[in-house]
Amino acid sequence: MSDESHPKSADRRRKHAPPTEVLGPVVSSAHLANSGLPALSELEFALTMANNAFHRWMVRCMTAAGMPGLTPLEVLIVHLVHHRARPKSLADICLVLNIEDTHLVNYAVRKLENHGLVRSGRNGKEKTVAITDEGETYCAQYGKVREGLLIRSVEQLGLDKAELSRLAALLRTISGSYDQAARGAAAL
Repeated sequence: MSDESHPKSADRRRKHAPPTEVLGPVVSSAHLANSGLPALSELEFALTMANNAFHRWMVRCMTAAGMPGLTPLEVLIVHLVHHRARPKSLADICLVLNIEDTHLVNYAVRKLENHGLVRSGRNGKEKTVAITDEGETYCAQYGKVREGLLIRSVEQLGLDKAELSRLAALLRTISGSYDQAARGAAAL
């Protein structure tokens, strides 16, 4: 008797078969989806998955570009510091990346300095961070890897560029609601 025709194999296939009906939105916490806005729980789960995939991508892309060992935050910071080739203050970096804990940024900047990707300076009393030539080189290489692997893959999905921009704007707007809610929760 082959394994496929064995009665226990058929039982295993039935137990693992996909459901024949849709069970509802895809969420990680059904108790949170049981609210006045279940779609928000669906969005939160999608954000969690996208955030983790994005972080994994950034680290692996930077590794493929020749700079292994950076954290997602360090990759974000080196690209932000490279943006428009102007030095950024620690406060600017925290503001743009919506990071509350400045010590995390300060620590990441020190690590990036040790790798030779950024250099610190001063603008009055304020610490500034600028990209180095080596940092520019790795950012450019990251861009090439990104173009070859990610951009082409996303383009093959056939997504409308205007729709992607609208989604980005919507996510930025929703982040403001989470920030406001966080302030409210801190006041409780």
